[in-house]
Amino acid sequence: MGKKNEGANPLDRAFGPAALLRFALPTVGTMLFMGLYTVVDTLFIARLVGTDALSAVNIVCPVINLTVGLGTMLATGGSALVAREMGAGNALAARRKFTLLALFGGALGVLIALGGLLFLPSLIRGLGASDRLYPYCRDYLAVILLFTPAGLGQVFFQNLLVTAGRPGLGLALTLGSGCANALLDWLFIVPGEMGVAGAALGTGIGYAIPVAAGLWFFARDGGSLRFARPGGGWQAVAESCRNGCSEMVGQLAAAVTTFLFNAAMMARLGEEGVAAITVLIYSQFVLSTLYIGFSMGVAPVISYQYGRGDRSALARTTRLALGAVGLSSLAVFAAALLGGGRIATLFAGEDRAVANLAAEGFSLFAYSFLFSGINLFSSAYFTALSDGRTSALLSFLRTFGLLAPAILYLPRVWGRAGIWLAVPLAEGGAFLCSTFCLWRQRRRLEGEGKTPSAPR
Repeated sequence: MGKKNEGANPLDRAFGPAALLRFALPTVGTMLFMGLYTVVDTLFIARLVGTDALSAVNIVCPVINLTVGLGTMLATGGSALVAREMGAGNALAARRKFTLLALFGGALGVLIALGGLLFLPSLIRGLGASDRLYPYCRDYLAVILLFTPAGLGQVFFQNLLVTAGRPGLGLALTLGSGCANALLDWLFIVPGEMGVAGAALGTGIGYAIPVAAGLWFFARDGGSLRFARPGGGWQAVAESCRNGCSEMVGQLAAAVTTFLFNAAMMARLGEEGVAAITVLIYSQFVLSTLYIGFSMGVAPVISYQYGRGDRSALARTTRLALGAVGLSSLAVFAAALLGGGRIATLFAGEDRAVANLAAEGFSLFAYSFLFSGINLFSSAYFTALSDGRTSALLSFLRTFGLLAPAILYLPRVWGRAGIWLAVPLAEGGAFLCSTFCLWRQRRRLEGEGKTPSAPR
């Protein structure tokens, strides 16, 4: 009996409201805790090193966005591909393609690390670092680049653990790496007196913990998904990248818009303005983890049901997921609107100029959370359906297509208030497009006697 059930697929069951939430909850917890330990990391930098160091982290953030984007592209696109193969009953093909994608991600991480370190000074200057911020940028980015393969691997394995039906393990690994990161940050910054480089070292080691555990887990001879001889060739890599490109588009766009935000703030308010926008960007990430985690948690279910051609189950899962995201959006908006001032003070500490600027920004920025939940879920939803084109379009609109013009234009009309309003207006416009795309897909799912349409 044990042998018979060893490779049982946890995605092969009916998902009602409670079952879907239970399945997604560990991934929500994983992402929420990731957000929280990112905040802890940022708080250590801001309070123990200084707000200039906080500004420097945001200056080099586009490089981190690129790394995360590549890892998420492989992870989400690969998860959809692997889960679809599993849903179609092709277990061996799923394992071989999974192994190929893991190897490709590791090689890509090494190439990025070498290229970044080779051109480090030019890269930092190109990102807009002032003379005052340059040393902090150099110390932080040089260490982070060394851990690029681990950064890519962390995102990849956390996603594929969900696909393997082990979201609880992903949560446990995130808790462990987050606690290790916080402890190492303190050790390297305070007793070790390493400054911002110590924070980067703690973060890098935190990346490596889930990678080591993921390698061990998937190397075991058991479970529905594990390492095998690589297979699928460049076609599997290309399909995963194409299908997950919306997440890559989102991260690249975030890199560009972060650069634009930094430039706008540096021109109007100097380094204090950059620190204030950093507080908002990191807070946005933390408050958005609820949506991101839920979307990642239900994506393998959607892909599996799509692979089986189970139209009614897919339509039901979609309705349940949209209801959960809508309710959570209201809760997150209220939390941001009521608690923005406290969050600003937590980051800025004694620097009242930064705290006041960030609190002012929260009063307008908070409205973006009314729309961002549906936007994030919609992009992940179409990725799970292997419709990378629609997913990339929605991601591009909210992170660049609407946001970049807003950052460039609105400050000319409304001054610094225009900077704070850029994100809510961009999210609102993207929400209209997401709603239309979801409505169109629902019509396909509810078409009598039809299975979900594959993207053309």
